[in-house]
Amino acid sequence: MVPADATVGMPGADDPAILDDIVRSTGRDLPLVREALAAIATKSGGLFAEMDLTTRERLINDWYASGGAAAMALGRVIVGAYYRDDRVLLALGHEARAPFPKGYVLEQGDWSLLDVVRDRKPFWRDDRLLRVGGR
Repeated sequence: MVPADATVGMPGADDPAILDDIVRSTGRDLPLVREALAAIATKSGGLFAEMDLTTRERLINDWYASGGAAAMALGRVIVGAYYRDDRVLLALGHEARAPFPKGYVLEQGDWSLLDVVRDRKPFWRDDRLLRVGGR
């Protein structure tokens, strides 16, 4: 799902270290990941690995749109492991470290986009309005 790009030093998601991380981090998504892989194998006639890059990308893009929870699980596991890899972080210009405790500086966006949410009437129960010691 993520091809290598040697020009910028980015490994593909098929890199052995990234594949190991994918396997280790699948966890509760294992049934959905298996379902996704079975669907891709069926759609490709079992020849996915032998297809050229363009054909594989087309097949995945077509399947992903209708793959439902299985597609989301597979994508989440792959992307999570991919962007944890030190080589990927370095190629993207980040330090190869966890985001915490140091954190990262984020570009400030347009906070006025949240005005719609701030101005919306609350639609939840506000426990602060309950009287102390009673109902």
